[in-house]
Amino acid sequence: MEKLVRDAQELLNIHLTRRAITALSLYEKELILWNQKFNLTAIRDLDGIRTKHFLDSFFCALAWKSNPPTRLVDVGTGAGFPGIPLKILYPSMHVTLVESVSKKAMFCQHIIQLLGLKKIEVVNARAEELGRDPAYRESFDWGVARAVANLRVLSEYLLPLIKVGGMMLAQKGESGPAEAQAAERAIDILGGELRQIVPVTLPGIVEDRYLVLVEKVHATPPKYPRKPGVPYKEPL
Repeated sequence: MEKLVRDAQELLNIHLTRRAITALSLYEKELILWNQKFNLTAIRDLDGIRTKHFLDSFFCALAWKSNPPTRLVDVGTGAGFPGIPLKILYPSMHVTLVESVSKKAMFCQHIIQLLGLKKIEVVNARAEELGRDPAYRESFDWGVARAVANLRVLSEYLLPLIKVGGMMLAQKGESGPAEAQAAERAIDILGGELRQIVPVTLPGIVEDRYLVLVEKVHATPPKYPRKPGVPYKEPL
């Protein structure tokens, strides 16, 4: 955990409190334990969890710098990444985790209860369903997703959930810049505008990584998102 604390400080100027360190320690133990029964994540070693899950989640802070979101939605959160580590970093942030796989949603709920986290909810549903629900549509100032779908598809999952003036943040691998270029038409249709592609270097990880930032500049047309499964089968 010392290396994670040091990397967070040196790379991101993030100071992990004792409470945050305790929470992350509990989180990683439960993740390893549950992974023996359920396939929650392919990363199963402590070093991998700390770098590829925790530190990688913290890198979202590069996008908002000293102005973190008030309301954040994390679509396709899986075992809670990046949403739960960000919640641990920013206790006052209101976080909604969206996960369609029941066992993963159940694990996230378990972690939230174990850590006693407040102002965070797990929604076991498809992003397309949530994007059409008036309780969630265009209600978040930031929407994030990591390793969920190609950016043309992901834009239709995320942008309907983000309010005008808010931001979409996609954590991407080496294909990030090419995906961003190919998705510009889809982003425009859905009310967004590509703002920035931020390169990210994780310690000990050779693959290029990027944060793709899209601003929500006008309301998403009512017909989007389309029915569950359609954005994936027929990307804009």
